[in-house]
Amino acid sequence: MSDPADRDRLRELLDAVTDAANTDVADMARSSYASEFHFSREVRRLTGEPPATLRRRVMLERAAWRLQRGEPVSAVAADEGWSSPEVFSRAFRRTYGVPPSQAGDVPFRLPAPNGLHFHPPQSLWLDSDRDQDPAVAGIAELMIVHDIDDTAHLLARATELTADQWVAEIRPAQTVLEWDGPEPSVGAVLGTIVWSKEVWLATIGGDDFPARTSTQPAFVDADALAVHHDDIAKRWRAMVSEYSAAGRLGDTVIDALCDPPESFQLYGIVAHVLTYSAHRRELARAMLAEHGVSTRRGDPLDWMRST
Repeated sequence: MSDPADRDRLRELLDAVTDAANTDVADMARSSYASEFHFSREVRRLTGEPPATLRRRVMLERAAWRLQRGEPVSAVAADEGWSSPEVFSRAFRRTYGVPPSQAGDVPFRLPAPNGLHFHPPQSLWLDSDRDQDPAVAGIAELMIVHDIDDTAHLLARATELTADQWVAEIRPAQTVLEWDGPEPSVGAVLGTIVWSKEVWLATIGGDDFPARTSTQPAFVDADALAVHHDDIAKRWRAMVSEYSAAGRLGDTVIDALCDPPESFQLYGIVAHVLTYSAHRRELARAMLAEHGVSTRRGDPLDWMRST
């Protein structure tokens, strides 16, 4: 967790605005340890919207998303703070131009003066200013393609391992990131490379948290993981290309429900994935060598010459 001194005040304010337990501005202010006047002034200064307006828009976006997933109007209206389904339905129709029963016909995002939106399942999304250096975008694309190709190469070489070697815990204490858990085997390291991309794709896409069984060595061998990697890699590259082309790699996913709240810009997510994937690929190389399996070097310069 972050030091309290480093807490981002904007994210704390957004946490108070979106907290379901806060039914009005007075509640929002109390939960953020501020007077109602000061709280309202700070939210308006930082977001360009009064807190009640911001909350109502974000809650409507979340309500629309939930309706699109097939949840009943009565449950959505109650959970999102409306006094009755009828009041909610009127507000929804005024805002979206259609009744709740037709929520699937409209995008759940509404126009926002600050680019701040609900992002499923429980986060916020902050649009960027759309300015991007094309040279940086080109370097990022090169590194992404190299990472995907090199991972595929390592998975292909790992198919030479026996079933026991694939799961053998040759590095019992090896942990790269504590929240990913131990990675003592070749299968665990390569599986985490694939799984980490899958997790971030779900975060960015607003999807459910993915099961890990499709990447854990106890459940899949190198051949099956390679097939899964092909699918995840295509989706990962397409996602980065789409946001890069739109100049949106500066967009931010804000998890206002974390304590303290955390935010992740898309280019930061990409850098994070590339950094730890590169580290894990080198770990996998060394571990494969211990099993007697040789691999090419992971140097992008060698890769560029060969391709």
